[in-house]
Amino acid sequence: MKILIVKLSSLGDVVHAMPAIQDIRLALPNAQIDWVVERGFAPLAALCTGVRRVIPCELRRWRKSPISSKTRSEWRAFRDDLHREAYDAVIDLQGLTKSALVSRMAKLAPLGKRYAMANQTDGSGYEAPTRWVADVAVRIEPHIHAVARSRELCARALGYPIGPGTRYGLGKLVPSARADKCIAFVHGTSRADKLWPGARWVTLGEQLIAQGFSIGLPQGSDEEHERASRIAAALGRRAQVWPREDLRSVTARLAACTGVIGVDSGLSHIAVALDLPHVQIYNFDTAWRTGPAGSARQQSVFASPAPSLEDVWNAWLRVRP
Repeated sequence: MKILIVKLSSLGDVVHAMPAIQDIRLALPNAQIDWVVERGFAPLAALCTGVRRVIPCELRRWRKSPISSKTRSEWRAFRDDLHREAYDAVIDLQGLTKSALVSRMAKLAPLGKRYAMANQTDGSGYEAPTRWVADVAVRIEPHIHAVARSRELCARALGYPIGPGTRYGLGKLVPSARADKCIAFVHGTSRADKLWPGARWVTLGEQLIAQGFSIGLPQGSDEEHERASRIAAALGRRAQVWPREDLRSVTARLAACTGVIGVDSGLSHIAVALDLPHVQIYNFDTAWRTGPAGSARQQSVFASPAPSLEDVWNAWLRVRP
C-alpha cells in the first residue's frame, strides 16, 4: 500500500504528525509512506522512521512571486516529483487550502482515495477546500491534542486501532557527541508574545550552573543570536551560543543534551519527540493542545503574562534526570 502524507508546515506541526506515521508502520508494516513538506522542514521529516521518500515544496516562497520564471520552473519540478507515484491513500493532515491543493495534485492509484478532516478542531486553522477535495472527510472530536488529531485521522482513514503509547520515530538520528550536563535553552520563537523575559533566563541559568550544568543557546535568526549572546554574556564561560545550523544538525545537537527548557516553539516540540527531560513554557493556556503529554519526563508550565522563575524551576526539579 502506498500512502502520501501531506503536512507542509510549521516545524511544531511537522513534529506533531510523526506519531501518526509510527502508528501506520505498526498497523501496516508493508506500507510505503511518502511525505510532502516545506523544504525547510524536509531534513526533519527525513529523520522520521518509516518515511520512504520526502517530497519538498516551497509554497511559502512561491506564492510571493507566483508568475516568475523561477517559480514556474520549480513548480513543474515539484509536480513531476509528486507524480512519480500513484497512491492508494492521500491523507491531508494540515487542513488548509494549500494542503488541499497538494492533495488534489497527487496521483491516485485506480482505487485510491483522498482523506481529510471534515471540521475544524479547537485552536487549529482549517479551511473548507480541504473538505471539498477529499473523497472521504473524517469528522474529528473538536477538543483534541494536535498529536492525537493526526493519529485519529490516519487511523480512521486506514482502518486500524490506535495502540498505546506515543512514538515519534526519530530513530534514524545519529546524535552529535554527548554534551553531558548541558541544558539547552530554547529561548526563541516566531511570536514575540510567546517569549520569556531575558532576566529570568539568566537567573535560571545561574541556578543550573550552580548545580554543575552548562547552558546551550540555539539561535536561528539575527534577533535570536542577539538574545542568546546577551544571556551567554551574563552567564559567563559555562554558557555557549550554538552556531546557526541546518535543522538536522540542530536536532542532533539537542539529542546530545541532558535536558531542554524552552518556550512554545518548534525546537521545544523536537525536544518532546526526542523524549528528553523538558519543561515547556507557555504564556497562553494552549499547552493542552500542543504541549508535552503522557511523559513524567516532560511538563508544561502556564501563566499569564508569563510563568514565574519559581514555576519553571519547580517544574525542572520534577523532570530533571
